[in-house]
Amino acid sequence: MPRALLSVSDKSGIALLAHGLVTRGYEIVSTGGTARALTEAGVAVTGVSDLTGFPEMMDGRVKTLHPALHGGILARRDRPDDLAALEAHGIGLVDVVVVNLYPFAKAAANPDTPFEALIEEIDIGGPSLVRAAAKNFQGVLVVVDPEDYPRLLRQIDGTPTPEFRFELMRKAFEHTAAYDATIATALAAVDVEERRFLRTIGVPFPKDATLEFSLLPVRDLRYGENPHQKAAWYVMGGRGLAPPSGLGAAEVLQGKELSYTNLLDLDAAVRIVLEFDEPAAVVIKHTNPCGAATGDAAADAYIRARDADSLAAFGGIVGLNRPIDAATAEAIVSTFIEAVIAPSVDGAARAVLARKTNLRVLTTDFSLLRLAEREVLDIEFRSVLGAMLSQQRDRVIEARRPWTAESLPEGLRVVTRRPPTADEWEALRFAWRVCAHVKSNTVIFTDRQRTLAVGAGQMSRVDAVNVAVLKAGSSGRALAGSVAASDAFFPFRDGLDAVATAGAVAVVQPGGSVRDAEVIAAADERGLAMVFTARRHFRH
Repeated sequence: MPRALLSVSDKSGIALLAHGLVTRGYEIVSTGGTARALTEAGVAVTGVSDLTGFPEMMDGRVKTLHPALHGGILARRDRPDDLAALEAHGIGLVDVVVVNLYPFAKAAANPDTPFEALIEEIDIGGPSLVRAAAKNFQGVLVVVDPEDYPRLLRQIDGTPTPEFRFELMRKAFEHTAAYDATIATALAAVDVEERRFLRTIGVPFPKDATLEFSLLPVRDLRYGENPHQKAAWYVMGGRGLAPPSGLGAAEVLQGKELSYTNLLDLDAAVRIVLEFDEPAAVVIKHTNPCGAATGDAAADAYIRARDADSLAAFGGIVGLNRPIDAATAEAIVSTFIEAVIAPSVDGAARAVLARKTNLRVLTTDFSLLRLAEREVLDIEFRSVLGAMLSQQRDRVIEARRPWTAESLPEGLRVVTRRPPTADEWEALRFAWRVCAHVKSNTVIFTDRQRTLAVGAGQMSRVDAVNVAVLKAGSSGRALAGSVAASDAFFPFRDGLDAVATAGAVAVVQPGGSVRDAEVIAAADERGLAMVFTARRHFRH
């Protein structure tokens, strides 16, 4: 009788798998909570202790570390001497190993988990079983991901292919590598004081270079930034560890093969619409918004964003923070759009979008992204020549709640004689949330609900204003009565004068220049209201 060892922390689907294995003639060996769960599900289980002749001990610290298990896993099926050794010691073969590991990442993410409890979440027997089975992958099927359970059953109905065995082996080592990296990263934030081990929550960067994730392949991409560059898409994380989110968990519903730049633009789109609780949409070109807007519904927001610069919107990337319905889909397919991402797409909208067969349509769970927004540590990595950079993700926390004269977040202050009106406060907050996601140097002009002109990625703020004015003119849009946002301070009054000449009546900027007094005086001369945020939002 073939034998399967099942010992999992994530018990989703395990009873169904066990029933499938039993009907295919397998003996099920298990221990601890997995054995109890299977017994309750009506599966006959052989206890590990029955197999090894030794009871679990030390509160479960020792239960599967025994030759009776590891011998049956590691024995090479094509080596008569290995098989003879098993027979001499009365050890049976183990053909399938299904293991995933203690939820260390979940315990480490909780700042209230004491160090002693965290140590107990370090799995010892599980990684040993996984690594042993993976090493002997040509004779043992090792499964660490519940999503592979149906494939496992289909494969053992015939003869498992070498490709399937090798894929499972790779996943197994990825799983244990990510698990160990997570442990190393968590322990890097532990201080030793007078023989006490104290966890220091809030330290964003580890003391060494061990990363807390592995890169798991999603798919090859159409090409990189240019057709002659090859590219690939990976998800950050480890199977059974923290769930992926954002583009790491995106589902591609339709469309042409994705390119590297498509994904960069989709990322830029999601970052902007996540700033808004109300329905919001953005059209992205080259990671910059050519239009962003809010509205009463997704369709309304999208049309405003598209029409903010309809010429530039051609061939753009669209992001929405609401599900796509039929009305929104009709608006999207009315012009040429390369790709769109949203939390979901309803059935009627899918039929509309399908009319544009090349349009790439992706969905991702925005609730997971908003959960990540609340995490203390949200680290981003970026490669440079011969090195890796790391930083905390930039968040526009000062604009999370409305700005009013009566209630301003800490750090915000009116620095001009004239304060903003109620409408200007609303428009300034809108502009500030979008401005933070435009390539620096940037100055943008908006009203309360949409961008009017975007001056992105210029070498000076005056240039940024001039580009925005040029864009507004080409769209036939006047900037009189608008508000402006600058991602960093104005180093001279010329930038502020250019904003005023363009027609803006209020401006928001971080402040902090040695010439702030000069810039404030210029704003007072021109009758502008100006707000300092004391927080810069460069984006390189």
